[in-house]
Amino acid sequence: MQPDDAIEKFRVDKWLFAARFFKTRSLAAEAIERGRVTVNDQRVKPAKVLTVGDRLTIRINNYQYDIEVLGLSNKRGSAPVAQQLYRETDESREKRELLAARLKAQPQPQPFYTKGRPTKRDRREIERFVSNHDDY
Repeated sequence: MQPDDAIEKFRVDKWLFAARFFKTRSLAAEAIERGRVTVNDQRVKPAKVLTVGDRLTIRINNYQYDIEVLGLSNKRGSAPVAQQLYRETDESREKRELLAARLKAQPQPQPFYTKGRPTKRDRREIERFVSNHDDY
C-alpha cells in the first residue's frame, strides 16, 4: 500500500480543465465557486477530490452537461483523450442538441445602422420609404 502523499489527488477544477470543459483551470475554478458545477448533486469547492463513477452537472452558458466520470487525469491532452475521461448521458446530449437547434433557428439581431453616414442613394431610399408611410 502507498502512503497518502504518493497517491495523486484528482481535483475537480484540474479534471474539468483536463477534460476540456474549460479553457483554463482558473475558469473551471470560477465556475465551481459560482455553483455552475455540481458533483453528485452537491455544490463543491474546486479542491474536491473526484473518483471514478462520480456524476457531474456542468452549466456553460445556455448548455448543461450531465456526465459520469470514467477516468481521472490532471494533465490536459488532446480532445480524443479528453473524451475518454467521461460519458455524457443520452438525455443530456439530446437536450443540448435541441437547444442548439433552437438557438440557431432564432433570427440573429441585425445592426440598426450601417457604418458611417448614408450615401446619397441610401438617403433617397429612406426618404421614399418615409414619404410612403406618412399616411398612417
